[in-house]
Order: sequence, then C-alpha cells, then structure tokens
Amino acid sequence: MATYDAYDKSKVNDDWKTPLYAWKQIEEYIPTDKQIWCPFYYNGEHSLKDLRDIIHIDENFFENDRGDIVVDNPPFSIKKQVIQRLLELDKPFILLLPVSTICYQYFPRDKNIQIIIPPKRINFKADGKSSASFDTIYVCYKINLKRDIIFL
Repeated sequence: MATYDAYDKSKVNDDWKTPLYAWKQIEEYIPTDKQIWCPFYYNGEHSLKDLRDIIHIDENFFENDRGDIVVDNPPFSIKKQVIQRLLELDKPFILLLPVSTICYQYFPRDKNIQIIIPPKRINFKADGKSSASFDTIYVCYKINLKRDIIFL
C-alpha cells in the first residue's frame, strides 16, 4: 500500500503482501548495480529486502523520488497513477500488476516496455490469508531484458 493523501483504506482493500517467491522467480532480472526503491508500504514489511538492499520508507510516493529503479507491487486501485508518475519521472521499473492492465488505454505502448510472465498465479497475503482471483505479470520499463516477453 502506498501512503498518500488520496488513499482511503476504508474503501479499498489494497493492503496485500507479495510473497518472497514472487521476487525470487525474477531475481535474475532485477538489476544488482542499481539502488532499488520499494515505495509501497505493506505494514512496513517488504519481502524483496530478503534478496536485495532496498529503500523502503513510509512516505508519500507521489511526493518523492528515490533510487535508480522501482521494483514493487503497487496498490492495484492506483496502478494507473503509479505508472503515469513513473513514466513522468522516466524511472525504470518492474511492477507486479494484473495482466488485464495491458488492455487499458493508459498502458504505455512503448518500445521500452517488456513483460515477464510468471509460471503460475501469485497468491498475495493479508491477515494470515493467501488469495488471488486474477493473474499478474511483471511490467518492466527500461530494464533492457534480452526479450520483450519472457515466460518463466
């Protein structure tokens, strides 16, 4: 979950943790020579910290710009605004998003966009529960993968 003024947690259930295996399966694609910013704040926890040094601070995403690259799972209710902000900053990113995101008009149809498709549905966690009623993909911007679509 991002912390920002427009977010009303009572209306949206976006507070889900990404399991470590979701980051491990793309570990080889996460740059090791870049400072990684993970701006979305699930109760202060972030499983990517088990694999990489990250910047993970409880602050307003829309008012800050840290690190060289964003690698995170943003709240899906604000994915459009997150993508637009990162593109405005021209900041490289790897975002875990619902696969349907690529069907929206706001999705960037740009030569710098690449996609990593996980081998199975990722089950996010919250309050001791594990759930996902949709499939997700990793949307990458300026990551320079060897192929534009990678199936894991």
